[in-house]
Amino acid sequence: MFSTFKSSKKWLLTAGSVLCLFGIIAFTEIRHRQKYVREVVIQLDQVDGHRFLTRRDVMGYLTNQGADPVIGENYGEVDLHKLEARLQQHGLVKKCQVFRDLAGSLLVVIEQPRPLARLMPSGDGVRNVSGQYVSEEGRFFPISMNYSARVPILTGSYFAQNRSLANERNQPLLNLLKRIHDDPFWRAQITELSVDERGEITMWPQMGNHTIEFGQPTEVDEKLKKLKLVYTDVLPAKGWDHYSRVSVQYRNQIVCE
Repeated sequence: MFSTFKSSKKWLLTAGSVLCLFGIIAFTEIRHRQKYVREVVIQLDQVDGHRFLTRRDVMGYLTNQGADPVIGENYGEVDLHKLEARLQQHGLVKKCQVFRDLAGSLLVVIEQPRPLARLMPSGDGVRNVSGQYVSEEGRFFPISMNYSARVPILTGSYFAQNRSLANERNQPLLNLLKRIHDDPFWRAQITELSVDERGEITMWPQMGNHTIEFGQPTEVDEKLKKLKLVYTDVLPAKGWDHYSRVSVQYRNQIVCE
């Protein structure tokens, strides 16, 4: 009986030693993996269910098109802030975070800009492959070959001198674009806005053979209210192609010709 107890004790000590050895090996392996970039995990948000960027695009930006690879690199030599700055240089990246997890993976989280309109250069006849988008913040950012957002076209001589809508002067125009974008009716109806050098706005609708003279982007609520009246009461009675011009730019007036 005593011999059996000694054998059991010896077996337990041996098993414990083996388990400890495997634990040390596993811990060492985990620590080793944590020191190096095992893989890059990219998380991209969506714009209307789509993405301007692909994971391949992001890897290209992150690694300087492969010139500065990160997989297999020692984390001690990887500058996460530098990688974030590199990504932030690209117009299709609004915000980004680059950090590591406990398994040794490099996590890249990217937020894309949200477009309100698409700015087209004057006289450009190839509209589907050129231009820039206007973001919610009023900044211009490039189009993507991966996805074309369904937003109104923005044209006019006004943009020859205004290369951003992020400043205080252009806040009224940006607010108008937001109102159109956020309202399902206007988002479906307004297809194009042209802004002249004085800031006067002309719109083209999806339905009807007329132009809309909106004037300056002021008193937006009142003007949209009058315009909504035209579409709900006037045009259904007169016919969608009855008028060639609808003006709501003057206070307390609706002009249809």
